[in-house]
Amino acid sequence: MQLFQSNTLLKVRRIELLAPAKNPECGIEAINHGADAVYIGAPEFSARAAAGNTLEDIKALAEYAHLYNAKVYVALNTILSDKELKDAERLIWRLYSEAGIDALIIQDMGITMLDLPPVALHASTQMDNRGVEKVKFLEKAGFRQIVLPRELTIGEIKEIASQVNTPLEVFVHGALCVCYSGQCYLSEALSGRSANKGACAQYCRLPYTLVDAGGEEIMAKKHFLSMKDFNLSENLEDLLEAGVTSLKIEGRLKDVSYVKNVVAYYRRRLDEIFKKYPQYQKASSGSSAYMFTPNPEKSFNRGFTNYFLNGRDKDIWSLNSPKSLGEPIGRITDVTAKFIKINTTHRINNGDGLCFFNNKNELEGIHINRVEGDLIYPAVSPDMRKGTFVYRNHDHEFEKLLSKKSAERKIEVSIDVNELPFGYSLQITDEDDNYAVLNFDYEKQIAQKDQTENIYNNLRKTGTTIFKVARVNINRSNSWFIPASVLSEWRRLLTDKLLSVRNIRYRREIVPHKQTSHAFPVRNITYLGNVMNDRSRQFYVQHQSHVSQLAFERQAQKDVPLMFTRHCIKQSLGWCTKEKSGKHPYKEPFYLTYNNTRLQLAFDCKICEMKVYNTSQSDK
Repeated sequence: MQLFQSNTLLKVRRIELLAPAKNPECGIEAINHGADAVYIGAPEFSARAAAGNTLEDIKALAEYAHLYNAKVYVALNTILSDKELKDAERLIWRLYSEAGIDALIIQDMGITMLDLPPVALHASTQMDNRGVEKVKFLEKAGFRQIVLPRELTIGEIKEIASQVNTPLEVFVHGALCVCYSGQCYLSEALSGRSANKGACAQYCRLPYTLVDAGGEEIMAKKHFLSMKDFNLSENLEDLLEAGVTSLKIEGRLKDVSYVKNVVAYYRRRLDEIFKKYPQYQKASSGSSAYMFTPNPEKSFNRGFTNYFLNGRDKDIWSLNSPKSLGEPIGRITDVTAKFIKINTTHRINNGDGLCFFNNKNELEGIHINRVEGDLIYPAVSPDMRKGTFVYRNHDHEFEKLLSKKSAERKIEVSIDVNELPFGYSLQITDEDDNYAVLNFDYEKQIAQKDQTENIYNNLRKTGTTIFKVARVNINRSNSWFIPASVLSEWRRLLTDKLLSVRNIRYRREIVPHKQTSHAFPVRNITYLGNVMNDRSRQFYVQHQSHVSQLAFERQAQKDVPLMFTRHCIKQSLGWCTKEKSGKHPYKEPFYLTYNNTRLQLAFDCKICEMKVYNTSQSDK
């Protein structure tokens, strides 16, 4: 589809807002609140092992989503053993044929070597798709959507988009892994819980002590590897201009109120952009109306960052706590044994949860029993001082709104009423140009007064259906009388038939899979290739590479980096060698210690990358 605007030919792009679904309830609410697609965990083999769902769950979600032309993607994005690969093949067929999914998000290249149904494959961010050559390879290998790393700059995204035609998906909101996705082996090395198999123990969120080579303590009990949360809501236009097609919200472990709030917020932001730029259109049907005002600060967050999108953000880590801060409120102006006062424009409610950093820079929380005017009475007398900044990490009234029906999504339709010699013909047409026609034999009787308003009002009452009647066009030779009960029945039959038409006309993308043999951009595949099974090994050999090391989960490697991160502790502390203030009085290498864990940091300043090694064993 193309549009002409000011003598310029514009290519229309359908932009997808992609939302997480811990379960069908979250997925359905994501659709209700404006998502164009949702991604949900498979019954097995998902990178969020705690967020698996049954085939029946996924089928119910897909049926609901497809009513709105929204899509359902299933995450099967872990690396698999040879036995698991056989089980995965059977599962994929059932997901396609029984559950009706639209696409499969995968990490393990061995899956591409299986006997697959014609389901679209999406390349998970776990594949570490950070470079142009890798993305071009994946496009040629038949992937229908490619998820880029969170660490990329807008320039790097634009460079990739300029060289491929496959839709690109980027994260725009949610938790940040400090390590490039798919390249973190710390949890597996320390506890046997593999991030690449969906069981990450989140060692990045622990409080470490930073020491130098001589054992001198630099900083104690800080969360050096814990990032703030991603928020690119102010950068959506730039991302679309750069060539991004799918905007992804993180959170397959988040609760339904988080999904409702964040999806609604981004839906509104995107709709505002679409009004300004006609070359962008929504990827699904219908519009959502909200019973609340979305605000991402009111949902779980560690503070926000745009990470590296516009160059390195100066404050990207949640150094003092990995817990949710929530919404900035204001500073304490008065503290007594019974109440506190806060200089704020926000209304504090009974039942709210507030938090603040105490004099040890530790995050403390307080529960509000009651509020009287500007006096706030906590459940327990807090250890607070005047001037302390306060956040709200639980807005009681806001959560009450979200616990109820908080949005309604409707598809616009028009109804045409036409006379027949022995009755009436009614046609209903939706915003996607689907239509249904029903003819009714009905004896005409002259009405005592004009029936236009009666017909119009009765045909507009679509109640709990997914339709909203925007227009009723009445074409008749006289003011005939039609009882309200008859009009209601005609309307019900009409909307039922349109619903059937929409179900019949929904079409999944059919993707026949073909084996390819073009050269993989990396010739020697080490443990970083995450080759867990023989089919995966065959894939790389078929694509002209040599597998010299199996996945870390199958064959642990000694003295190798366990994390690769664009986040740099030295830079965040003001010690970057590329900057003027890059000096420090300590001896390198630096170490992070936590109980018996000792991690060595290495800095590759040429490519601005920090690596993390486990030296716990060698130091015992």
